[in-house]
Amino acid sequence: MLDIKFVRENPDLVKENLRKKFQLEKIDSVDRVIELDVKNRKAQAEADSLRAEKNKLSKEIGALMAQGKKEEALAVKDKVSANARRLAKLEEEESSYSKELLKLMMTIPNIIDPSVPIGKDDSENVEVKRYGEPLVPSFEIPYHTEIMERFDGIDLDAAGRVAGNGFYYLMGDIARLHSAVIAYARDFMIDRGFTYCVPPFMIRSNVVTGVMSFAEMDAMMYKIEGEDLYLIGTSEHSMIGKFIDTITDEKELPKTLTSYSPCFRKEKGAHGIEERGVYRIHQFEKQEMIVVCKPEESPMWFDRLWQNTVDLFRSMDIPVRTLECCSGDLADLKVKSYDVEAWSPRQKKYFEVGSCSNLSDAQARRLKIRVNGEKGKYFAHTLNNTVVAPPRMLIAFLENNLNEDGSVNIPKVLRPYMGGKDKLIPKH
Repeated sequence: MLDIKFVRENPDLVKENLRKKFQLEKIDSVDRVIELDVKNRKAQAEADSLRAEKNKLSKEIGALMAQGKKEEALAVKDKVSANARRLAKLEEEESSYSKELLKLMMTIPNIIDPSVPIGKDDSENVEVKRYGEPLVPSFEIPYHTEIMERFDGIDLDAAGRVAGNGFYYLMGDIARLHSAVIAYARDFMIDRGFTYCVPPFMIRSNVVTGVMSFAEMDAMMYKIEGEDLYLIGTSEHSMIGKFIDTITDEKELPKTLTSYSPCFRKEKGAHGIEERGVYRIHQFEKQEMIVVCKPEESPMWFDRLWQNTVDLFRSMDIPVRTLECCSGDLADLKVKSYDVEAWSPRQKKYFEVGSCSNLSDAQARRLKIRVNGEKGKYFAHTLNNTVVAPPRMLIAFLENNLNEDGSVNIPKVLRPYMGGKDKLIPKH
C-alpha cells in the first residue's frame, strides 16, 4: 500500500504507474482517493478544533459557576452540547471517509521499479540469463508421472478418491527424493547464513490482507469455516506476518529467514495439459526465504535471493534461467520480480520453479513493520523467494537426471540425504 502523502503529492505518477500495469480501470480511483483525503483531513481538523475548544469551554463553565454567573454558564453549556453533536457527526464522517479511503488505497498497486519491462502479461516477460546447458537427450523422456510410476512412486487415483483432483500420494524412492530435496534446501540456506524456521501454517485475515492483494487472496487462499483463519499459500505469508505491529532496532537488520511449510492453494482457472500430474496442485511443500531490511539494501538482497535459487538448482545439475516479470505480470504489491525457470528436456522449454520478489515497504506499511533508526522510525522493506518447491521441482529433477535405461542419477549433494545412493533403479 502506498503512503497517502505520496499519492496526494504525486497523483500523475500514480496514474502513469497504473497505465504501465495496464490497470486503466483504477485511474479514477486515484482522483477519488485525493477527494476523500481532502474531506477526511478537513473533518479531522474541525474535529480536533472542537475537542480543543471543549476543554477550554469546560474550564470557562467552571469559572463562571464559581463566580455565580449561572446564566452565562448555561449558555456556554449549550454551546458545548452543540459542539458535541457536531463532533459526533464529524467522527462518523471521519470513520466513513477512512474506511472508503483504506479500501481504495489497498487496490492501488505499488510503484514499479524503473528497470521493470513494460508488458501486458507473462507472455511479455524478459529472459535475463541462462545457467547451464539445456540439453535434449537422444532417447524419449516420458511424462513425469510415468517416470514416477516406474518406481511405484505416485498414486493419483487413490488421492483422487480421498481428496479429489489436485492431490497426490508420493511413495517409496520418489517420496524420499522429495524429502531429500527439502532437507538439502534447508541446509543450503542455513549455510548461506539464513535462520531456519517452521512457521504457523494458518494465519488470521489481517495478516492475509497485509501480505497480498485482494485479487491474490481470492484466487489462492482457503478459509477455515467459522474461524478467522486461512491456510497459508506459502510460508512467506506467516513469515512476514511474524513481524506484524513490531518496531525493530535498525542495528538488528537485516532479518534473513528460511522456512519450511506445506502450502495450500485453490489454483483457480483453467490450466493446460502440461499442468496435469503434480505440476499445479492444491497441496505441496516448500522451502522459502524472506528478508526484512533497510530500504537502501533491498535491491542488493533481491539479487542475492534469486541467485540462491539458481545456485541450488545448478548444484543438482539442473539448467535454469532467470526471467524478469513485466509490469502487467507483477502482483500489486511488488516493485520487481524474477522467476527462476528450470529446463524441461521433454518439453524442450523452461518452466517456472521459483519466484523472487521485492515488495519495498508495501507489506510493511499494511502490517506496521517499522524500524527504529538514527533519524526516527520508518517502514522496513520486505523480500521473498522460493528456495525450492517440490513436487514441481521433482519434474525438472527427474527429467534432467533420467538415463535411457530408466534409472535416475542422484547428484553428489543429495546423496547424504538419500542413504548414500548414487542412482535410483526403476521397478518397472
